[in-house]
Amino acid sequence: MARVDVTVLGAGIFGMSVAWACARRGATVRVIDPSGPGAGSSGGLVGALSPHVPEAWNEKKAFQLESLLMASGWWAEVEASGGVASGYARCGRLQPLADAAAVELAQRRAATAAELWRGAAEWRVVPVTGGPWEPVSPAGWLVEDTLSARLSPRMALAALGAALLARGAEVLRAGEAAGAVVHATGVQGLAELSAALGRKIGSGVKGQALALRFEARDRAQLFVDGLHVVPHADGTVAVGSTSETSWTEEGPDGQLEGLHARAVAAVPALAAAPVVARWAGVRPRAVSRAPVLGAWPGRAGHFLANGGFKIGFGMAPKVAEVMAELVLEGRDGVPEGFRVEDCLR
Repeated sequence: MARVDVTVLGAGIFGMSVAWACARRGATVRVIDPSGPGAGSSGGLVGALSPHVPEAWNEKKAFQLESLLMASGWWAEVEASGGVASGYARCGRLQPLADAAAVELAQRRAATAAELWRGAAEWRVVPVTGGPWEPVSPAGWLVEDTLSARLSPRMALAALGAALLARGAEVLRAGEAAGAVVHATGVQGLAELSAALGRKIGSGVKGQALALRFEARDRAQLFVDGLHVVPHADGTVAVGSTSETSWTEEGPDGQLEGLHARAVAAVPALAAAPVVARWAGVRPRAVSRAPVLGAWPGRAGHFLANGGFKIGFGMAPKVAEVMAELVLEGRDGVPEGFRVEDCLR
């Protein structure tokens, strides 16, 4: 490139999404990651794009809602630009309810969702019908939301890569940073930021997941006792994930057997489905529990997009647009609680 307007360091979901949002605005973009796209925690299996519970509303939940609502059009444009499918589909989500108290709470949340989600999606309590894809529900009732979507992490990163190349961007293993620099380097980046500021900004949390060969691509995703069960467009069902703050090895281990057993207990139809993939990675989590976005304090021309943790894919469209506006236009739409300074309080 004769000129580079923006260099993005890191080719995970935040880095590639920010690069795309800048490129579609006409900027010349270079992405640099020594391991290539999706080599870190973004190269997982689950891809559950789901909202927070509709209560105790705050900036983080509002930001995520906006991102989930814009995701369909955003990913459609990525796919159209590069000609590669992302695996996105807004198929909704089912959650079993344990008892009468859980049913009552879910009904109250349905009323709150009607207000907070502004009619763009529904949260409703529905009876179990006995279908083979329904999760086991002790109360005989399920929460069904129409906001949740699924996305194949690996397909999504491939789609972003193709869209970037179609716009003339570079995606490199090595190269020189030029122009504005966006740091989207995950756990390593949080460690470097912590060292630079002399305060802990975040750390890594290990996650593990597996994929089963089972055709359910048009079904809703399931959320059962903290476990995501997500049907994908390639005829697999992803199950995950763990959240481990300590570990002895970064690869998959025996905890995946427990995930498998829980998935089969929730959906007996999965009992005969073969395991076709196992994954483990260390995801970046900020001490604020929100993404870390905005300018790098004291480093002119340097910006941060990190801390996606478990909700990075769901947050990515809104994160990308906010960061592109900041980097290219100087418009600061980073919400309260998402800045580096919020991790220092």
